[in-house]
Amino acid sequence: MLRVEELITSSVPVDSAAAEAAGRQWNSIAKPLGSLGLLEEDIIRIAAMTGNPDVRLDRRALLVFCADNGVIAQGVAQTSYTVTGKVASALAKGTSTVNAMARAANCEVIPVDMGIRNYSHTEGVLNRRIGNGTADISRGPAMTPEQCRQAIASGAELVCDLARRGVKLFAVGEMGIANTTTASAVTAVLLGLDAESIVGRGAGLSDEGLERKKKAVLSALEVNRPDSADPLDVLAKVGGFDLAGMCGAFLGAAVCRVPVIIDGMISAAAALCALRLNPCTREAMLASHISSEPGCCALIEALGLKAPIHAGMHLGEGSGAICLLPLLDQVLAVYHSGQTFEKLGVEAYTPQV
Repeated sequence: MLRVEELITSSVPVDSAAAEAAGRQWNSIAKPLGSLGLLEEDIIRIAAMTGNPDVRLDRRALLVFCADNGVIAQGVAQTSYTVTGKVASALAKGTSTVNAMARAANCEVIPVDMGIRNYSHTEGVLNRRIGNGTADISRGPAMTPEQCRQAIASGAELVCDLARRGVKLFAVGEMGIANTTTASAVTAVLLGLDAESIVGRGAGLSDEGLERKKKAVLSALEVNRPDSADPLDVLAKVGGFDLAGMCGAFLGAAVCRVPVIIDGMISAAAALCALRLNPCTREAMLASHISSEPGCCALIEALGLKAPIHAGMHLGEGSGAICLLPLLDQVLAVYHSGQTFEKLGVEAYTPQV
């Protein structure tokens, strides 16, 4: 298994020649220069990451990291922890919401059990269990430092193994009741923001529930005193097994030079942990959407990325990341169309001041 130290210290080469070749191909297509905006930029970034301007994303996989969080005991969710296991099983059976979306986007869905509470093995759910759910972060650390490292390494190893098997693009999502609470705590620490300002309603909390959630995050930060300069300490103290696994997935994607799509706030919090551990990981990341959670915009900005989709979504399961796939397919159809200015018989556009 990959060691966390190896993931942190690995350099990720960016192929500038491949990026320039992709840029030239875009500029040869008969349309205004840069007219597909962020989507053109994403294709160029993928070319740079993979070292190949002939960008093909024919095999893609959504990894849904599933785990339960002990902070649910503080009344921060409107459902019980049992929902996590039920949704994980539905993901394996192809009957959850994101499965329908993924089928339309020609994407495989792979649920991963990182620590679903009291969960019995279900065929189709990968077993990467670190523990039987985390502890209540409002009372103490979510997990031990060793468990945190194990979860990160497990996520990275999974991505690299699938990349060796031919997956060309990853999307990273999650399923875990109360994990917007843990993600809010992680975000508050890493960005130095007022916790109350970034705690949202998650899957639909009442006003009273929202106040309990804010109180739980504030208590977690007071009790644990996570070190903002040490992402491993932050994840172990106020994160979750799902967040740590996703962090590892982002690190692994960069090491294996495969692009990876960030979902919403929870996925973005894990991505920021990966970035703080190894700044090279940004080269592999693609932003998909800005969710309705208050902290999401700040996280994407901190990652130095721009998200093309602003639709107010807050479903989870990697659904926002899946929404980016048809857009990438459409721009790749243009990219590979061969409909150049020369074929059209018109003068090519040139950059204007």
